[in-house]
Amino acid sequence: MPRLVRPDAVLVQAVIAGSLSFAHLHDLAEAAGQDGWKAWAYPVSVDLLLVAAWHRLRALRDAGEPSRSAWSWFAVALAASLGANVATAGLLDLSDVPDWLRILVAGWPALAFLGGTLLVHRPTPFSAPEPAPDPAPPPVVERDAEPGVQVALAPTITAPPALVAHAQKIAADHRLRTGSDIDAETLRARLGVPAPLAEAIATQLASQQLA
Repeated sequence: MPRLVRPDAVLVQAVIAGSLSFAHLHDLAEAAGQDGWKAWAYPVSVDLLLVAAWHRLRALRDAGEPSRSAWSWFAVALAASLGANVATAGLLDLSDVPDWLRILVAGWPALAFLGGTLLVHRPTPFSAPEPAPDPAPPPVVERDAEPGVQVALAPTITAPPALVAHAQKIAADHRLRTGSDIDAETLRARLGVPAPLAEAIATQLASQQLA
C-alpha cells in the first residue's frame, strides 16, 4: 500500500511567506520605475543574497571564526525584504514613490553584487589538522641471563678513611646530643657529600658499632 504524503506545515508556511515577499519586492521595484523583467529580478536578487549570507554565517560559525561580515549582509538582505513588505502594506503610495526610494531601488543591484562577491569568494579559514598521537613505545621484554654470561654489578662505593673518621666524630656528637644514631640524610647534610656516599658511610658506621 503506497504511503500517503503528508504536507509539512512549516514547508507550506515557508512557501506562502516566500511567495508574498517575492510579490511585494516585485511590486515595489515596479512602482520605483523598474518595469518588465527587471522588476522580477529584484526579489530574486534579495533572496539570493539572504541565502548566501545565511550559508556563509553557518560556515563561519562551524569553523569558530568571527561572522560579523556575514551577519551584516544578512541584515541588509532582511531589511530589504521587510522594507518591501511594509512599504506595500498601504503606508506608501505606490503611484507616487519618493525619489529616495527610487535611488535605493536603482542602487540595489550594485550593492547585492558586492555583498554576494564578498560572501562567496571569501576563503574559509583553514584549520590545521590535529597532530597524530605519538606512537606507543615498544614493550620491554625481560630476558633471563644466559648460562655462562656474567652480569656486571654496580661498583661498590668506598669512602676515604679520613672522611670515615670525620663522620665517626659527627655521629658520636649526634648520639651525645640526641641519644640516637645519625641517619644517612643528616650525615649527608653535615658532610656535604652525595647521597650514595653518605649511605655507604652510614652503613659502615653501623657495621662498626655492631662489631
